[in-house]
Amino acid sequence: MTESFDGIDLDFRPKAYFWPIAAETHLLATIKGAARRAEAARLIAAGAFNMLDSFLAASALDEEDRSSWGRIHPSLMGGEYLPDRAKTEIEVARISIASTTGDVTSVYARRQAKRISYRVVDEYEGETLSTRTQRTSIHPLTLGQLTDFFLTAWRLDEVLQMNELDRDGAHDFVSPSSAFYPQFDELVRERIDEWIPLKETQEDE
Repeated sequence: MTESFDGIDLDFRPKAYFWPIAAETHLLATIKGAARRAEAARLIAAGAFNMLDSFLAASALDEEDRSSWGRIHPSLMGGEYLPDRAKTEIEVARISIASTTGDVTSVYARRQAKRISYRVVDEYEGETLSTRTQRTSIHPLTLGQLTDFFLTAWRLDEVLQMNELDRDGAHDFVSPSSAFYPQFDELVRERIDEWIPLKETQEDE
């Protein structure tokens, strides 16, 4: 990879996606719903881990709970319709968008023989994805590799273009996150700045 961004370590590689990792990291990486995960993260950051109930901490909601949750507001459904993870599979990164239902696209990883197998998943049975949605590696991917794989499988640049967003609007529209890559959000936003030029009035200022 020849590109570089000031202050972003594209070669950063997590030591592991699987055990041994912190219990909090594992928990947050298994909760599908974006709103539930955010509330769980808030409680954990506040040192209130013991206040997490079974609803917030559930990996996936059953149909009854999911319907009730969505009736409060459609945006609460974000992430709840992601595919269920296979046994030993964990989410390593996700991007939420500010659509009506808060759609989420994610990268899952699992052990497979002596390699790690990855797949990019969406909430629409793959309808928003490209053809190259799977890959493997011996070691966890670097930040640069993970981001390239994600944004090739799911063309965020095309999503932003389709919504006719300027740079500020694009930044407000996306919420990248990862329990394993601290600079994933920052790198995705750098990519947005590459894709969308500043308006001439902003450049003049």
